[in-house]
Amino acid sequence: MFDSFKPLLDAGNKKILFVGVGNRLKSDDAIGILICEKLKNGSFLETLIVEAAIEKFVGKINSLSPDLLVLVDCTDFNREPGYFKLIHISELPDNTFHTHTVSLRRISEFFEMETYLLGIQPSNVKFGEIISPPVQEAARKIIQYINSNI
Repeated sequence: MFDSFKPLLDAGNKKILFVGVGNRLKSDDAIGILICEKLKNGSFLETLIVEAAIEKFVGKINSLSPDLLVLVDCTDFNREPGYFKLIHISELPDNTFHTHTVSLRRISEFFEMETYLLGIQPSNVKFGEIISPPVQEAARKIIQYINSNI
């Protein structure tokens, strides 16, 4: 389940910045924000919440100078709700998904560090504030894993 997280485990003493992307008012689309709010900041782990306006935070992200950048967002993998995977940003199609005016792949061209996407398959991205059970469970597992291993 966590095989794709190898780049994070291999990071050693490198600084990793997790960035919460999404829209709190579109159900499962808030999951990146909610995950980042529950990660424990420490010597090598830092979080930043950008919601649906990541393009406004390019300068801030670069100024924080992480060694690795992990964008956390709901992503349509065409899989079952709650499926998650860490992928290099270059593997992401160059298109927008739901709340983004600019694709995450395109915006990543402005970052000075290696960039990954931690994507979680949503069940529902319609107006509302309720996270679906499979996405909640995925978030719980991700938070526990990162807080215990990074």
